[in-house]
Amino acid sequence: MEHSKIDEIFRTCIIDKNIFNNKPMLMSIQEKIMRKKGAEAEQACNDMKISEILLKNHVITEEQFVRGFDEQERSGGSLIKHFVKLDFIKESKLISLLGIEFGLEVVNLSPSAVPADIAGLITPKIALKHRIVPYKKQNSTLFVATSDPTKTEVIDDVKFYTGLNVEFVLAPESEISEVLSFHYNASNILTEDKELITTVSEEKTGEGETIDISEFQESSFEKPIIQFIDKVLYDAVKKGASDIHFEPFEHSFDIRCRIDGKLNEYSENVPIQYKDILTSRIKIMSQLDIAEKRRPQDGRIKLKVENREVDIRVSVIPTLFGEKIVLRILDKMNLQFDMGKLGFSENQLKDFEAAIRRPYGMILVTGPTGSGKSTTLYSAISTLNNKSVNIMTVEDPVEYDMKGINQVQVNEEINLTFSSTLRSFLRQDPDIIMVGEIRDLDTAEIAIKAALTGHLVLSTIHTNNAPSTISRLMNIGVEPFLIASSLNLIIAQRLIRKLCTECKEAYMINEFQNDEKTVPRFFKSLGIAAESFENNTFYRAKGCEACFNTGYKGRIAIYEMLNVTDNIKDLIYQRASESQIEKVALDNGMIMLREAAKEKFISGITSLEEVLQYLK
Repeated sequence: MEHSKIDEIFRTCIIDKNIFNNKPMLMSIQEKIMRKKGAEAEQACNDMKISEILLKNHVITEEQFVRGFDEQERSGGSLIKHFVKLDFIKESKLISLLGIEFGLEVVNLSPSAVPADIAGLITPKIALKHRIVPYKKQNSTLFVATSDPTKTEVIDDVKFYTGLNVEFVLAPESEISEVLSFHYNASNILTEDKELITTVSEEKTGEGETIDISEFQESSFEKPIIQFIDKVLYDAVKKGASDIHFEPFEHSFDIRCRIDGKLNEYSENVPIQYKDILTSRIKIMSQLDIAEKRRPQDGRIKLKVENREVDIRVSVIPTLFGEKIVLRILDKMNLQFDMGKLGFSENQLKDFEAAIRRPYGMILVTGPTGSGKSTTLYSAISTLNNKSVNIMTVEDPVEYDMKGINQVQVNEEINLTFSSTLRSFLRQDPDIIMVGEIRDLDTAEIAIKAALTGHLVLSTIHTNNAPSTISRLMNIGVEPFLIASSLNLIIAQRLIRKLCTECKEAYMINEFQNDEKTVPRFFKSLGIAAESFENNTFYRAKGCEACFNTGYKGRIAIYEMLNVTDNIKDLIYQRASESQIEKVALDNGMIMLREAAKEKFISGITSLEEVLQYLK
């Protein structure tokens, strides 16, 4: 059990000595409780919470408390039930007192008072295990009847299975038992653990089979783990998430979704005991070995969500407290093939289109992971794709399959690397080649050779900006004359969040003239006087249902584009520094990332807060 939970249990076992005269007897009882473990310790300490309320209100005496405790030690069960059984307190009075102490409504339960559809919101296993009954549902809140309001962990379990907010109401145990007997047939219940293990170990998806999760809401609660995973995937796809993280920690199992570049918690209260079964379910869906927990694994899931097919890349890696899983969602519906909508300025778009229409040479796109490089390249080759050209790509991995394009996925285990595949490409009569990434000298030299021998080559490389790309190529060993001869265009890019068009809020700069932390810093960084924008209207994030109250919906790219002109080539031959190349590029009309971000703010596409990250 978690240390924090044990500490909480032990703390609640302590009854105030001021309301118990026989101090040695109280200490003896509490020492016995401290020796209990697991669920038995939790039950005993919950009993102590209620016992203290009864003692404090003089509902039971010390002698009755000790007698009830001795009876519990002999026969087990709940201490409070023994108080009722021994007729120390009437059940109705107990529930009434607890209602006052915990501020909860007391209800009258009967089988007819609980509709079958409400009772069916939780499984019989959960109802019987926790001795609870769903009483009523109002909007997104489920009211659950219990006789023991100290068992707050029940709320998390019910919330996990139903997806609803959960609140307690109080009812006598005898009435709860009657409703449980009426609505749930205990003789037909498999143990939940057995049912879930059967689901995960025996249910297989065929190789390449598409799993339809569109109707997850209509599935029964007989397989709650399957339903929960389907719901996470469905919600993530509908919200436009790019990644889902399942993260095991010592005391929690967290789920986060990356939406518009930001990680957001999906669920805060996934019970830790479901960690392994959730992991196994995802492994089954992605055709991975559920018995292998020591090594990283990679897999793939094909989903169908409301008549749209979605590919998911699955990465599993062992961590200190279990296996972390990251799902990369590849939704073709979100792939933007229209280059005019990617975020290029008018002049940048003209330069890019001119570069990809050239018959040979190299175009490099740079930026950090998740900055949209693949989308830019896919958009380019989609524009160029027609029956008269042979387009070949080598990727790690292939993110989107595109009709009419020959795509090869890297496989290091069989020596199918970027460089070896590129060598083979040159014997396949290609017109256009896309290389997923230039990582080493061998790959760079073959790509350059292709660019110099009549092929258009598009690729990515990891650098911070466009001018530093040239230094990066030199650092891995490429000769300057090869860079200058082959390179046509370098594009550095980032993604910034777009303001939600449904709720973005207009404001004037002069509203913030005294705010030294935002507006003045912004304009000072750009060297622009705030007064020149006094009468301009700008926009900021607000939040609404359409954008899930974030204020942002979707992302757009900002670009820094360096044309390799003759004067830039001269600098490359001379092994000029990045700053020298940048100065000449700016003189040639290059727009830096910060300037591109500023333009998106001025045009009302994004917010000041998004732009500030590029001004540090």
